[in-house]
Amino acid sequence: MRFQLSKIGIEKIILVVCFLGLVHISNAQQSDSTNQMVNFKATGSVTNNGFSFIPAFSLGKPAAIFNLNINGGKRFSFEPEFRFALQDGRPWSFIFIWRYKIIDQKRFQLTAGTHFPAVPFRVLAYETSPQIKNTLAVSRVIPVELTPNVIWGKRLSMSLFCLYAKGISDDAVNHTSLISLRIVLMIPLGEKLSLRINPQLFHLKLDSKSGFYTASNFTLSSSTSPFFIGSTVNVPLKTDIAGKPLDWNVSIGYTLDKKLVVKK
Repeated sequence: MRFQLSKIGIEKIILVVCFLGLVHISNAQQSDSTNQMVNFKATGSVTNNGFSFIPAFSLGKPAAIFNLNINGGKRFSFEPEFRFALQDGRPWSFIFIWRYKIIDQKRFQLTAGTHFPAVPFRVLAYETSPQIKNTLAVSRVIPVELTPNVIWGKRLSMSLFCLYAKGISDDAVNHTSLISLRIVLMIPLGEKLSLRINPQLFHLKLDSKSGFYTASNFTLSSSTSPFFIGSTVNVPLKTDIAGKPLDWNVSIGYTLDKKLVVKK
């Protein structure tokens, strides 16, 4: 089964899910105190090449990406992500991520989450004589994830990101699994600049096809500026999944980090 969405339908999805996320987190935190502090972080970036570690979800064109992170400083967080094609402004994918820290210790964390809903968009062409027109369609998948994370300090951590996604619509991959060994390293460059390096080695399986990949994220930021420059490189090591032999991009972004007071 395949769905085609109008602009009004897309806007309803964003508003309803974001509203439910805010209400859920607000209620979860208000049970402990009259006033609660809610952490709100928003990041917007543009890139020359929007790609995904799952090749079928790659855009392959310039894109704008918006990430939100809303949490009460405890275990629950709501982290939606909205991606758009820069060329025509059409949606590329919307992912509404909910995460819960099962274990939250100084040196070890175990986080479970789901991407509900996760809606990758595709352009479908259809013929209406004498023209061929395009319409926007969305596949439906339900991913779940589990991430143990070992922390060695403010500048070094290592995690094992495990994700499984079940395709719901007929045109989606039925079973997707991704297991990624990730390291996050923060390198100070003087008093203000810092370089965040996030190398990873991962295995991707899409139904009967699979492959091993290596990827790295690089982010250069300053403690005195909300702007940052980033890049991602993705290289297949051995795979039978169709995709580019080398994929990379460069991004420029802006981060907003605020604390909101929720009054009862």
